[in-house]
Amino acid sequence: MVYHPYSNSLHVVDYGAYLVLKNKYETLSPQESADFSALNAADVKEIEDESAELERQGLLGLDETFPYRKSNVVKALCLHVCHDCNLKCKYCFAKEGTYNTARDYMTKDVAKAAVDFLIAHSGSRKNLEIDFFGGEPLMNMDVVKYTVEYGRAKAKEANKEFSFTMTTNALLLNDENIEYLNREMDNVVISIDGRESVHNRVRQTRNGKDAYPAILAAAKKFRAVRGDKRYYIRGTFTAYNLDFATDVLALADEGFDQISVEPVVLPPDNPMAITEEKVGVVLKEYDKLAEAYIDRRANGKWFNFFHFMIDLEDGPCIMKRLSGCSAGCGYLAVSPIGDVYPCHQFVGEEAYRIGNVLDGTFDESVRKVFADITVNNKKQCENCFAKYYCSGGCVAASHYYESDLFTPYAAGCAMMRKRLECSLGIYAVEKKMREKH
Repeated sequence: MVYHPYSNSLHVVDYGAYLVLKNKYETLSPQESADFSALNAADVKEIEDESAELERQGLLGLDETFPYRKSNVVKALCLHVCHDCNLKCKYCFAKEGTYNTARDYMTKDVAKAAVDFLIAHSGSRKNLEIDFFGGEPLMNMDVVKYTVEYGRAKAKEANKEFSFTMTTNALLLNDENIEYLNREMDNVVISIDGRESVHNRVRQTRNGKDAYPAILAAAKKFRAVRGDKRYYIRGTFTAYNLDFATDVLALADEGFDQISVEPVVLPPDNPMAITEEKVGVVLKEYDKLAEAYIDRRANGKWFNFFHFMIDLEDGPCIMKRLSGCSAGCGYLAVSPIGDVYPCHQFVGEEAYRIGNVLDGTFDESVRKVFADITVNNKKQCENCFAKYYCSGGCVAASHYYESDLFTPYAAGCAMMRKRLECSLGIYAVEKKMREKH
């Protein structure tokens, strides 16, 4: 395969064409150089002519870049409706949902001010989003319901449209909450870490009890009523389950067809951390998962794995692929007491507090820093074929593990490249299957 990141073009070629193109744009290995020398001159000329035409069409060639700065229009807020949780996950970056703060609960006054803040800073953008987060947001359902009701009313007045999402551990996902979330939430993310043994090892209740059976039952009940509305199961894998492909498949076997299992990000001295020497195992596991993924989707056990979902025809535009998640600019987080931060992972860090929705303060100097955090301004990304899909990776991970907002998290980069490589392979295989049928 030959992939052109800028245009998002994937070319499936024979070995001869691969050698000609690699010789043109990159460096051949000694064996490849020998194989290239043995190619027929007429074949080489034909391939070069075809590649020149693809270059003229913008579907092949050296990388292109252009100046880009993130917009200061706010399009989404992550509302921390409570800094409290009914689980005690061992790897939780939020310190049991508290973010090293008091166990605060957002009031209706703060929620109201957050909605007003979003509308006031959204410019001419019509479609806005509020994500309910925590801690565990189901522990503050009165404020969630108030926010939705108030948000829809204010949106109508301002000629805007709101979508609402929630991330929950499902422990409080009873019949009433299931009905409400299914009706009001445009997307629902449910946290489950895969197999029961894996989940219970790292995710227990505050009093140390296993909760997997109750969580799984609630999640399956929600899935049953969700139909074709958006949802996904979101797990975390650690050094304790480097065979995470088994967890992905276990979740699929439970009837979930939208799945994301993410690598934990922890300091290297933590026993659960994905340290440098473990990354190689992780990359092989993605290959293993990709093989099983293709087989299952082709043989009646279809499901989506978030990191393998790629749309080369109608995927995100180049501006979106340059800016990534828009943390600190288009996307902001609001704490239970109304403080504003670049994203949920920066909450509680005073140096990155942008303002407060209650008193109207708003420090644009912090946002200006984040506006320049694009893939164009990250030196390590210059020659990476995955850069327009990860946009330089998670800014919070860069901050916490590389001590610099503009330096990508190295382990994350290796995993991102492997996931994109697998995604392109899956895309090519499945497109060929569709053409056959």
